Amino acid sequence: MTLETLKIVAYIWLAVAVIVHIVMFFITAPFGRHTSGKWGPMINNKLGWLIMEFPSFAIMLYFLLRGKHSFDSYVWILFCCWIFHYINRTFIYPLRIRSTPKKMPLFIALSAVFFNLMNAGLNGYYLGELAPASDYTISWLCSPRFITGAVLFVGGLLINWKADAILIQLRKPGETGYKIPKGFLFEYVSSPNLFGEVIEWSGFALMAWNLPAFTFLVWTFANLVPRAKNHHDWYVKTFPDYPKKRKVIFPYIF
Repeated sequence: MTLETLKIVAYIWLAVAVIVHIVMFFITAPFGRHTSGKWGPMINNKLGWLIMEFPSFAIMLYFLLRGKHSFDSYVWILFCCWIFHYINRTFIYPLRIRSTPKKMPLFIALSAVFFNLMNAGLNGYYLGELAPASDYTISWLCSPRFITGAVLFVGGLLINWKADAILIQLRKPGETGYKIPKGFLFEYVSSPNLFGEVIEWSGFALMAWNLPAFTFLVWTFANLVPRAKNHHDWYVKTFPDYPKKRKVIFPYIF
């Protein structure tokens, strides 16, 4: 694939993201607390997470190890950031969440597979096959853009992990119900875990400074903001005493 072809694919994929972003405010993805059996065959929740996230991990690992230019410059740092995130999301997170009777529609898992194939494919192919070595030199590592992006990436990652840990620990062994999360950034927004991911991939896009990374950031925003709104509305509907001051995903803003 040439760079021009990749750009065309990326621009089309960006347009799809805008459409999906709008649609997701009206159609709630049926997994987690929003699980519905109306979307076809169901699979184990933990297995579903593994199926969903594994392609993103595997594709980036492949291009890191087999890409023509993966080690021609410091571009391998971007690969490692991505892979590090998806080691947690693919293998560690599914083991940490508590088993519940709720399952995940196979349709959702397969949709996420396509999402990850596209985003990891665009980023992995660009970084491993097309990225100019001159873009990722030692001067890149010392640039304000890289340093700022790295701080955002690590900060967002830590926010995501901390919020996930609070949510997981809400249930005691044997419990299956939901509770109002408290403490940390939950005092300000309903979904700090999703807020952390948006911050994290904003940092990645800033570090990478290329079209595929920007495309993934747009898709992250397009998916997670409506998802956070769904969560917030669910909390408000389910718990009459839900804190009214909490925003959806961005503190003090939305």
